[in-house]
Amino acid sequence: MKESTTSGSKASFEDLRQIDAGVLNIGYVDAGPADGPVVILLHGWPYDIHSFVEVVPRLVDAGRRVLVPYLRGFGATRFRSADTMRNGQPSALALDTVAFMDALGVEQATLAGFDWGARTADIIAALWPERCSGLVSVSGYLIAGQESGRAPLPPAAELSWWYQFYFATDRGRDGYAKNLHDFARLIWRTASPKWAFDDATFDRSAAALDNPDHVDVVIHNYRWRLGLAAGEPQYDAWEEKLAGNPSITVPTITLEGDANGAPHVDPTVYAGRFSGPYEHRTVRRGIGHNLPQEAPQAFADAVLQVGERR
Repeated sequence: MKESTTSGSKASFEDLRQIDAGVLNIGYVDAGPADGPVVILLHGWPYDIHSFVEVVPRLVDAGRRVLVPYLRGFGATRFRSADTMRNGQPSALALDTVAFMDALGVEQATLAGFDWGARTADIIAALWPERCSGLVSVSGYLIAGQESGRAPLPPAAELSWWYQFYFATDRGRDGYAKNLHDFARLIWRTASPKWAFDDATFDRSAAALDNPDHVDVVIHNYRWRLGLAAGEPQYDAWEEKLAGNPSITVPTITLEGDANGAPHVDPTVYAGRFSGPYEHRTVRRGIGHNLPQEAPQAFADAVLQVGERR
């Protein structure tokens, strides 16, 4: 599949809503017909809901109701209590989305995302398949437990995770907090080396990082993965199930850009994790890590097609 790169749309989401869901008050976009099949789009780090700004109208035109929430620690999403741990572990983010669905009365949806958002969608599809009618996951199967995070990788692979080790130090935490936007811009450039995004496109999304909980959530996420930070006991049972690499049975399309500069594995490595209807697509012509923003038509096509395969 081929799709040319673009610098990014100047459009923005104007109708942002808020809803209490679990431990969060979530900022989100709700577009399209209220009675249409529901699609939930989940962004990654260090990006925001505008990764889907050109995907949403394509899905709405096809009759879908599209929900795009800010993840915890991003944009307009806030913790409802100052006493809640600013936890970034994967199961916590997945349960945020389940609580979001419950708060809106959504029983089932097509889930689609990249980076943190793909991992969240993968987890929901694996643990609560009755809530997921279809899955679109950039970079495939991203479920992993702490034990796998402790295992050393070959040197070249370790190099690609340099920021994870940087965040493991107090210097790294302070450096991220001090240079938030510059850090994010560097990740954008290295993860999507052929994407010619402009300053306006970057600034629109970087504003979502100026969230009071952002640094705490991000640092905890990466430290947890290495086993350097504890999670919360209420998530232990879910993390134990995830550590077993559960199979995903719902209809799935995985996507990968041919110029993804972020850490990722070959699709053949994870294909066996999907035991339901499954297809992998490589999106070509310089598409990097932020695939829905760099190749919105390819992403939207996958969302529409996977939703029809159950």
